[in-house]
Amino acid sequence: MARILTVKVQARSRAPGVEAAGPDEFRVRVRAAPEKGRANKEAAERLAAHLGLPPSRLTLVGGAASSRKRFRVEG
Repeated sequence: MARILTVKVQARSRAPGVEAAGPDEFRVRVRAAPEKGRANKEAAERLAAHLGLPPSRLTLVGGAASSRKRFRVEG
């Protein structure tokens, strides 16, 4: 069963990391700039590492051009 996570991404952060903001809500700080999907990719990688999952289990389903994103966790 898939679940949807709401993620607030802060690009160009000096201190990258992941914080839980509530059930199924996270704040992810990434070093990458929000250009050509770089920040989205880094956010997915950091979130997956925080959850102990391979990045391939996360899919961006909404908010590709926004700081508020939705990721689906497969399985």
